Amino acid sequence: MAYYGQQQQGYGQQRPPVQGQTDPNFLWTVFQRVDRDHSGHISGDELGQALSNGTWTPFNPETVRLMIGMFDKDNSGSINFQEFSALWKYVTDWQNCFRSYDRDNSGTIDKNELKTAITSFGYRLSERFYDILIRKFDRQGRGNIAFDDFIQCCVVLQTLTSAFRGHDTDQDGWVTITYEQFMTLVFSLKS
Repeated sequence: MAYYGQQQQGYGQQRPPVQGQTDPNFLWTVFQRVDRDHSGHISGDELGQALSNGTWTPFNPETVRLMIGMFDKDNSGSINFQEFSALWKYVTDWQNCFRSYDRDNSGTIDKNELKTAITSFGYRLSERFYDILIRKFDRQGRGNIAFDDFIQCCVVLQTLTSAFRGHDTDQDGWVTITYEQFMTLVFSLKS
């Protein structure tokens, strides 16, 4: 477990568990099905229609946008087959991670399950902060987080952590920045 500084609260490096490789022929078939307009690229709309929470609810458009942004290496606004292969592995790894923390197999992560997951990633956060995460990423207002919102929560947490670390030059868990540096930091984050 990674701790950051000597503080009670800290942050770690979250990574979903790595699974085996997927057959490229299978992936090509999936890619062609998702690429409904046969452009050779998958748009955010096409990806959003293809992804499922497993609960008959559509994938959060913000999570789809984040994933397109993460895997669109050529900045085309869509993903090609190579980028899709990386995204497929990413989503599959997150799905396995999500299932391992969804202890009651409800298809959602409650506060205690979220705390277990985030703690296992090396973060040390307060109870109050977990309440904030649940409020922020619980789109249904039921006190729990769906699969796509779990991905978004973890990606945002990692993005903010990386940005913070960039300013924490002495690695003590504290930063001093000007208001303009803070605003630049917030507005320049991909997520």
